[in-house]
Amino acid sequence: MQFIPANIRGPLFMVVSTGSYLVNDTMMKLATAGLPPYEVLLLRGAAATLWGVPLLLMLGYARQIPLLFERKVLRRNLFELLAILCYVVALANMQIADSTALGQITPLIVLVGSSMLFGENIGATRLLLIGLGFVGALMVAQPTIQGISVYALLALGNAAFAAVRDIAGRKVGGEVPGMIVAISAVLVVLAGSGAAHLVTEQWVMPEGRHLLLIAGAGLFLIFGHFFIFMAYRVGPTSAVAPFYYSFTVWAVISGLLVFGQFPNALAVCGILLVMASGLAIVSLDERRRRMAIVA
Repeated sequence: MQFIPANIRGPLFMVVSTGSYLVNDTMMKLATAGLPPYEVLLLRGAAATLWGVPLLLMLGYARQIPLLFERKVLRRNLFELLAILCYVVALANMQIADSTALGQITPLIVLVGSSMLFGENIGATRLLLIGLGFVGALMVAQPTIQGISVYALLALGNAAFAAVRDIAGRKVGGEVPGMIVAISAVLVVLAGSGAAHLVTEQWVMPEGRHLLLIAGAGLFLIFGHFFIFMAYRVGPTSAVAPFYYSFTVWAVISGLLVFGQFPNALAVCGILLVMASGLAIVSLDERRRRMAIVA
């Protein structure tokens, strides 16, 4: 991936990650129409494992498999488990627009946490652009009053745990491949969702369409985990985190193609605002990089 310019590598990985997650979420949403949410999560984890383990071997990571259980990797993925246990229940019981909107606080938490823990300088201009991206994301998602419920609290819990996950991921050593972290996340969530299903749900026999949806979700989940981890590894948090808002753009595309929901004028304006704020942040970082070289 060295052929990708360094200044856009992190933001690009975040855009690909959010797109992968949104495909996964769409398939999960369709599957939960006939199955309990934690059962869907369990089956998706099994599917992702069946996809992921051969992929690890094909990439030549057999000797690094013990790193799946490295302490910092497991700590990062424990927060992934807590986030997804909250999110899958919220997703099954809320409009996808509402759960998406509430998830948009994740980049803000990540930026504040990284500033406090790693001393990253956000800057007033970038902070303003991040705020504009947040406003644009809400314009796209347009949460309804029905979204304010216990499920909304779960969606907020997902956002908070996801932010801590991403901050914890910054402390994973450079010797740990991104795909190892992704498959470790799959295994941790598989174990946790299995326990949650046994404790809280009754098994429902899945149909063929459920299995196809879950198999697809498992594949895209791996790419979502991989690219979000790599985004924060290769780029500064202040440049990468705002592109999490691209999740809302993917959500509109999913709504249009899968659910037949056409974005209204406010949503279109929100998409343009999200895109403009992201491009402005990349441009700002590139200008600062050039000035540093000249200096």
